[in-house]
Amino acid sequence: MARHAVRTSPSSTRRTLLRAGLTVAAAGAAVAAGGAAASAAPGAGADPGTPVQALTQAVGTSAGYGLAPVKDLKLDPLAGTGVDPLDNAIGTQVADFKPVSTAAVTGPVTSGSSLSELPLVGPATGLLPG
Repeated sequence: MARHAVRTSPSSTRRTLLRAGLTVAAAGAAVAAGGAAASAAPGAGADPGTPVQALTQAVGTSAGYGLAPVKDLKLDPLAGTGVDPLDNAIGTQVADFKPVSTAAVTGPVTSGSSLSELPLVGPATGLLPG
């Protein structure tokens, strides 16, 4: 049987890491710009306070606008389709014992739930702004 070694050059690894870093930086800049634009026009007669208060408000607003859509995003885009690779529960039963299956763990994800609808993580997303 033939074996093939997959080798990556250091330059391609660096290039991949650079692309990932630039993508994360661009996403962070977009979130910050969206929040800054949303809080740029305070209401009439509003006192902006100190620069620290203004910065805190801008960061809180941008985090709220940036994280709100993420909490309601569908985790598995292929959920409910015939080609969903995550829809693969395994179960077994030994003698007269109650059957055991992984469907209870994978079920919420494969049914198309969002992050805020997951059993254990959902309540914790209430702590996030947005």
